[in-house]
Amino acid sequence: MSVIDVRGLTKRYGPETVVDDLSFTVEAGQVTGFLGPNGAGKSTTLRMIVGLAAPDRGIATVDGRRYRELPVPLTEVGALLDAGAVHGGRTAYDHLLALTVSNGLPRRRVGEVLARTGLEGVARKRAGGFSLGMRQRLGIAATLLGDPRVLIFDEPVNGLDPEGIRWVRELMRSLAAEGRAVLVSSHLMSEMAQTADHLIVIGRGRLVADTAVSELTRRGGGTVLVRAADPDGFALRLAAAGATVRDGLESSLVVSGMSAGDIGRLAAFHGVALSELTPQRASLEDAFMELTRDSVDYQGVAA
Repeated sequence: MSVIDVRGLTKRYGPETVVDDLSFTVEAGQVTGFLGPNGAGKSTTLRMIVGLAAPDRGIATVDGRRYRELPVPLTEVGALLDAGAVHGGRTAYDHLLALTVSNGLPRRRVGEVLARTGLEGVARKRAGGFSLGMRQRLGIAATLLGDPRVLIFDEPVNGLDPEGIRWVRELMRSLAAEGRAVLVSSHLMSEMAQTADHLIVIGRGRLVADTAVSELTRRGGGTVLVRAADPDGFALRLAAAGATVRDGLESSLVVSGMSAGDIGRLAAFHGVALSELTPQRASLEDAFMELTRDSVDYQGVAA
C-alpha cells in the first residue's frame, strides 16, 4: 500500500528547473532509498513532501492528504531534513519536551525516544555542544516522538562513525519491519545496498529508476573474475571472442560481456587451465554510476 504519493512534482527557482515532472510512490513496510547525484533535486523533493517548499506544479500526499492538511503532522510524519535545526542552548531533553508539549503528545515519549536513540546519557547536556553525529541522533529522536507511520530522512548517517552508521541501518530496518514507510536519501551506496528494499533514483530532477535494489544491480550486469595459467594468452582469446578484458589483482582477469559458462567452454576448447571462474554481480555503486552518468554536473578525470 502506497503511503507517500508524488505526482508530477515540478519546482523551479528562477530559470532553473530543480524538480521536473517527478512521480513515485513509497510503500509501507519497507525502506525506500532516494538516490541521485548532487543537485539532482532530492532535498527539494523532500521539502515539498513536508510542505516546506511549494511546487509549481503537481502534488505530494501522505495517506491521500497534503502535509498541511494533517491535523497533527508529528503523529503521522516524522522528518529529519536538517540535523542542525535545534537551539544550541537547550538540552536534548528540553528540545524534545518542547516538541512534545507543543504537539499535544504525552511527556513519556521524551524518555522513550531518548532510550531508543541511545541519548539517555546526554539528555541533560546542551545540544550546542553535540557533535554532528549526536545531533543526527537527536534529530532522529524528534522524528519518532509522535510514533508516526511515515518517516523521512535526508542523509541521516552524515557525521556518524561506523558504529553509528550500523545503528541507523538497523533502526531503519526495524522501523520498516514495524509496518512504517521509511524514505531515506543518502550518498553512501554501500549503506543503501544493505538498508533499502526499493530505490527511487533521480537525475536533473527527473525520475531515472523506480526499482528493487536487487533488480537494479542485476540490470547493471556484472563481471567474471578469471585466473588462468596463461592470463595474457587467454586474455587475447577472450577479446577475440568479443569479451572486454581488464587486468585484475594478482594476475587475475576481470571479464565483462561474456558469461562464466561461455568463458569456461572457451578455456576448455583451447586447453587453458583455470584456477578460478567467479561471476561477480555489479555493486549498487557501479549500477548507480552507470545509471546517472548523464545526470552528473561535474565529472573528474579518471586516474
